[in-house]
Amino acid sequence: MIKDKTAFEPFSLEPIRLLSPEGEWIAPFELDLDEATLKGFYRDMVAARMLDEKFVILIRTGKTSFIAPHAGHEAAQVGIAHAMQRGHDWLFPYYRDMGLMVAMGVPMVEIFGQMLGNAADPAKGRQMPSHPGSKKLNIFTVCSAIASHIPPAAGAAISMKLRRTNQVAVCTFGDGATSEGDWHAGINFAAVQGAPAVFVCENNHYAISVDYAHQTSAHTIADKAHAYGIPGYRVDGLDVLASYYVMRHVIERSRAGAGAALVELEVYRYGPHSSADDDTRYRPKSEVDAARKRDPIARFRKFLEQRGLWDNVAENKLRTQIAHDLEAALQEAEAAGEAPAEWMFDDVLSSRPWHLEEQRKLVLDELR
Repeated sequence: MIKDKTAFEPFSLEPIRLLSPEGEWIAPFELDLDEATLKGFYRDMVAARMLDEKFVILIRTGKTSFIAPHAGHEAAQVGIAHAMQRGHDWLFPYYRDMGLMVAMGVPMVEIFGQMLGNAADPAKGRQMPSHPGSKKLNIFTVCSAIASHIPPAAGAAISMKLRRTNQVAVCTFGDGATSEGDWHAGINFAAVQGAPAVFVCENNHYAISVDYAHQTSAHTIADKAHAYGIPGYRVDGLDVLASYYVMRHVIERSRAGAGAALVELEVYRYGPHSSADDDTRYRPKSEVDAARKRDPIARFRKFLEQRGLWDNVAENKLRTQIAHDLEAALQEAEAAGEAPAEWMFDDVLSSRPWHLEEQRKLVLDELR
């Protein structure tokens, strides 16, 4: 299936996998990642999981109004982040990508500020929770409308090609997005133009409450790439190393001028679709319990332990540090206070015209 680590074959019958369920390295090539990088992958995965658990506390205590659980997606999201040239390439994420934000280097204070919608939010409290973005890191702000970010990703990639910036646009989405018209139009346009765009489906097999079989008859999401004349890669998204190596290969392929590609990372979301969803109404608890036995974090920890890179002492130290960092970031975000009302007049235009300035003064006078 794989000739070497730079030549993964598209349209494989089975998902590309480099780690066995027991954490054994089964790839037909030598691992070329150092100890620090491997531990960094694991640190980001654990931080993403603990952030997800922190979000549950926020929603239950009324500090935020909406969460989209990402537990189960950590390996896929960390693999994506580390395969990109962060701060150079562009990321067009979707609402379940908070783990990806962590691995991309978005500060925890900004993440919590966005969830709280207060003055610590770089978007100034203008987006609903679980809709982050980062101007500094070239991360497009998450959109609520499913698949609406696919055409902008295609357009950005086309501009990168025309301007010869040596950048790649990476766009993520769930399997439900592949049934939307924007998805088909955007990918088709990028494919025709030979744009450096990598479209990544984090396929957790549920488009909200609709399971995979009821929203598409395609055998795999990767197979849909045939219609656009681009390669489609099917990957075990619970395997962080497979996610990383395939994404690295596909991103560099696009950067070299080979055009667009589609990657399907097969994952499983352990939580409900969102805090407004009751997933017990459409999937049995036994299915979720079985999926939890394939936890991507536990799998990668086994890999590290087999190589003598991890133990219980390191695990306890890491979790203690992350818990401290999360709490400190949350407290800093909360201390920022509410977003000032006058911020609504910022960023509307490049410079504030007279009528907006007049409205701003009226609001400030009313508040006083």
